[in-house]
Amino acid sequence: MTRGGAGTGSVPAEGEESRLHTWMARQYPLSVTAMLSAISATYIVKERRGFGQTIRPLPGSVVASTALGSWDPEPDYFFHWLRDSAMVIDALRHVITEGSAAGEGLSRFQEFVAFSLSLNRLDGGMFLSESGDFRKKIDPAFLQFVRGDNELRAIAGDRVLGEPRFNPDATLDISKWSRPQHDGPAARAIVLMRYWPVKGLESAARVALRALIETDLRFTLEHWREPCFDLWEEELGQHYYTRLLQHVALAGGARWMQELGMEEAGHSCLTEAGEILQSLNEYWNAEAGFYESRRDTVNPAPGKGLDFAVILAIIHAGRREGAHSVQDPKVMATLTRLEDLFSVSYEINRNRPENLGPALGRYAGDKYFSGGAYYFSTLGAAEFYYLLAEVAAGTGPRLMMGNTASLARLGISEDADQKHHFQALLRRGDQFMATVAAYTPASGELSEQFDQATGAQTSAKSLAWSHAAFITAFHRREAALRAQNLAFETSASR
Repeated sequence: MTRGGAGTGSVPAEGEESRLHTWMARQYPLSVTAMLSAISATYIVKERRGFGQTIRPLPGSVVASTALGSWDPEPDYFFHWLRDSAMVIDALRHVITEGSAAGEGLSRFQEFVAFSLSLNRLDGGMFLSESGDFRKKIDPAFLQFVRGDNELRAIAGDRVLGEPRFNPDATLDISKWSRPQHDGPAARAIVLMRYWPVKGLESAARVALRALIETDLRFTLEHWREPCFDLWEEELGQHYYTRLLQHVALAGGARWMQELGMEEAGHSCLTEAGEILQSLNEYWNAEAGFYESRRDTVNPAPGKGLDFAVILAIIHAGRREGAHSVQDPKVMATLTRLEDLFSVSYEINRNRPENLGPALGRYAGDKYFSGGAYYFSTLGAAEFYYLLAEVAAGTGPRLMMGNTASLARLGISEDADQKHHFQALLRRGDQFMATVAAYTPASGELSEQFDQATGAQTSAKSLAWSHAAFITAFHRREAALRAQNLAFETSASR
């Protein structure tokens, strides 16, 4: 379906804001329902016939896509990814705290913690000894896609956390894939620490939560220097996204551990977090004017340096100030370059209405499916500007100092007051949200991509991460509005 759903792109200037509000209010419960259906999806059975598998998800698993049959060729996303599940569980926190499905959400979260701990106990050698000759069940045509015994046997101890994905029935993924990936444990640690203050957790669940946080932090502490595959699972090397999440996980972990009296472990985390932060400065390409997404990659493909993964790193890490945050002029310069790239390269962005921001993808020359726009990239840009607006509500005109070019692009003069900064940033975020509305059908379905030429949805259907990205962007917008209202109330009371 092209430009289906809300049709935001066709509305006149007058009424655009109210139309967008109406669409967000309608989309929110649809995305919550879709995302919840991916957590503890025990109602689905996946027949992976080529591999001789019948997969029945366990409580606490997060299925990346619940669609059993989608496009041709079909992307099999019926897995529990560490990274994707962290994004979904982070969005679930908003559902819990705002109360629309608090009880159900809290129950799902506790199941998630228990399921995640069970994954940490998996062992490749034990799998081989218990499964016998598991290859007898596999279609001969699929044996070429199956991992060797030595690779499976190497999955032991904390190396299980280098696995990017698992079957949602808590078994190892036997297929060949891009391994290891180290962003998942760091992302999960960040998200789990955000849950630590949440009230209502059962005592046993809190003990399990602490154990899982400690495990993820320990893995990050010991393995952050090692090369791994990027979040797109394409290149082995050192990656900005992974490094920034590792820094934030360890910096936050240091504070968390010190509060719990774990002084020595906290000090180790803080020391390594500082070293990671220094290493992130090396990703700045002064000549090109953006943060490179990767370094020291094996057989690097051209054109991937400018990558939306950098912006996803900022918002997933929740960085509000300092270097490598929404206030970093170099980050803003990177986002500007990405907006310009996709404004020109995607047909759907050319001659778009003024109320729409450009639909955003991953990097130049992307060939995966349509190589099109991603919902979570376009929503990521919206969330970036909403977070910046929230920060602006407190910092005022000081926010964008040293960022003159970005101010001009947003229509803000250097002497503009706090209110104008806030409004311009919120408006920019709304432009990206309106783009998502324009390419979302009335059903609220959010796939992984929408085609760069037609706007038709492509790749995996009903992607849990896409719905999670909408939920977090929506709540970031609400937080920005609350921050601005508080700022006005404080100013009026003086």
